[in-house]
Amino acid sequence: MVYLDYNATTPCDERVVQAMEPYLCLKYGNPSSLYGIAREARRAVARAREAVAALIGASPEEVFFTGCGTEADNWAIKGTAEALKSKGNHIITTAIEHHAVLEPCAYLAKNGWEATFLPVDAHGLVDPEILEKSIKETTILVSVMWANNEIGTIEPIEELAEICRRRKVRFHTDAVQAAGKLPIRVKETGIDLLSLSAHKFHGPKGVGALYVRKGTRIAPLLHGGHQENGRRAGTENVAGIVGLGAAAELALAGMEEETRKEKRLRDRLEKELVARIPEVIVNGHPEKRLANTLNICVKYVEGEAMLLHLDAAGICASSGSACTSGSLDPSHVLLATGLPHEIAHGSLRFSFGRFSTDEDVDSVVSALPGIVEKLRQMSPFWDRK
Repeated sequence: MVYLDYNATTPCDERVVQAMEPYLCLKYGNPSSLYGIAREARRAVARAREAVAALIGASPEEVFFTGCGTEADNWAIKGTAEALKSKGNHIITTAIEHHAVLEPCAYLAKNGWEATFLPVDAHGLVDPEILEKSIKETTILVSVMWANNEIGTIEPIEELAEICRRRKVRFHTDAVQAAGKLPIRVKETGIDLLSLSAHKFHGPKGVGALYVRKGTRIAPLLHGGHQENGRRAGTENVAGIVGLGAAAELALAGMEEETRKEKRLRDRLEKELVARIPEVIVNGHPEKRLANTLNICVKYVEGEAMLLHLDAAGICASSGSACTSGSLDPSHVLLATGLPHEIAHGSLRFSFGRFSTDEDVDSVVSALPGIVEKLRQMSPFWDRK
């Protein structure tokens, strides 16, 4: 199998599994209890909190564990809306966010809040000037993703956060695709809230975190216990949290080397596919893009058909976000960049990671041009051309 869908999820690193294993069986204590194995579990959670804080340049007491990145996004948006509803009811986000941000904003819009969805340019970038003009007296939160999960475009987060700080508006970033891949220093960028997820950087599924800057008001999303300093009730997923901490340590230590390797592989694949397949569009910003992400549109062919043929060849890729794989609609991200429906339907995303190799690139280069040629022969649009 050739796995090139690291933006959907990553294989759990064996070192992460080894760190987690004792807390699945032997060290099974509840961190809220008082006896020895409970204290051991509590110390493990504290160590993991320190590791996650180090990954993003935060203080440990500003890191709160969640069940996933989606929960962290929902908590940041709904929790801020609830905590600051006496100050205003206006929330700003962008048209290319993950649905974990878009849908909470749409939910609030149906329940008394006002939501503004900012446009992006052809590369998927938000214009800071448009953000500044969109802020009102009633604006309480701006949420802009750090890096797009489909096209890899990296937003000008520092500039956007500075605008919000100057206008006294809370700023949240969905960093699920950025954490572990890009250097993040929340204190220096002025971010108030940041979401991340372990399984995007070789940790386990089912655990994430929300950074909440000290002094930032946010209502709990879950009630029923004192865990996470009273802000997120529920017995801690100790093994998962330990895995998140171990994954954070590995990501921080290997980030520069892995980024260089992934960029080399991505650039090689991009060059080969553009040279071998006529009428291919590369999506996302040419430079301000995640090093591991290549999103293309192949004209006159549907992405789903290409994916099925790639799967038959043992190659795993995607046509967009894994969370929308059941949808027949084209990517909302690509449509927001101005691509027409018929071209956006022909999208493919290849995303690299820690265990990607040159042989993986070779497999795609060997398989995809023939797949495209075969599918185009069956396309009435290609015949007309």
